[in-house]
Amino acid sequence: MQTTSAQPLAHRPASTPAPRSGAFPYAGHRALVTGASSGLGEVFARELAARGMDLILVARSEDRMRTLATKLQAEHGIQAEVIALDLGREGAGRELHARCQEKGLRVDLLVNNAGFGSHGAFESASFARQHEQVMLNVTALADACHLFLPDMLARGVGGILNVASIAGFQPVPYMAIYGATKAFVLSFTEALSEETRERGVRVLALCPGPVQTAFFDVVGTKQAAVGPLAPAEEVVLRALKALDQGRASVVPGWRNWFQANMTRFAPRWVGLRVAGGMMKPRAASSPKADAASVAP
Repeated sequence: MQTTSAQPLAHRPASTPAPRSGAFPYAGHRALVTGASSGLGEVFARELAARGMDLILVARSEDRMRTLATKLQAEHGIQAEVIALDLGREGAGRELHARCQEKGLRVDLLVNNAGFGSHGAFESASFARQHEQVMLNVTALADACHLFLPDMLARGVGGILNVASIAGFQPVPYMAIYGATKAFVLSFTEALSEETRERGVRVLALCPGPVQTAFFDVVGTKQAAVGPLAPAEEVVLRALKALDQGRASVVPGWRNWFQANMTRFAPRWVGLRVAGGMMKPRAASSPKADAASVAP
């Protein structure tokens, strides 16, 4: 249900940044969610709509997004725009920003959720697919932050939520590109959070472990899922709670937190050996990759 207690972001003077404490002002503002057609992206869209946010849904699957947009508009009385776009292409971030400007859509909360991973030996993976993974997981995310952040800073309030992973806390053999891209997302996001800490914009890295999405089905193996799969709804609620708290990063679940931090107490080579043993493909097969909105 929408409320009118939160002052519209555009009406806040730029000289008085909003404090990064208390709940983020969701109601009456607009969120852009990438990878919104399924998985965590779809759950983020549903939860933000329930909190009164208008939406911009971005993914490749236009029909699925339009169905979701129609449903959320009817259920919550919000407005939902759909932008069908392949964010893995060169210049996709600039195109996304330009299309929002053309439509006059101000973005108050940017949720960079789109991404995918692959499993298998690096040298046998598709060159094009690995390149696309870097373009989507890293380049599109960084470009979107660079293009949408200035307006938030000018208003003195806003938010960016980047989906990283516990895979970003250490190298991941047999998911080498994926782990490296998520390490970038984590490091970049925490640095950006500190840069904006006193300027009214909240920047959060969400670092989930395995999540109950279609990711592992498409990858073709559950081997990459180390530990139990968390419900996507639970992960999203933990992320938004951390955003409300003004945190720089969050690892939902104590098992995931332990797994992400245990490498701090052992030599790096030990962590590499353990990860390599766990992730090494058990049977020779061509590596597969998903096109889902997020991977753990």
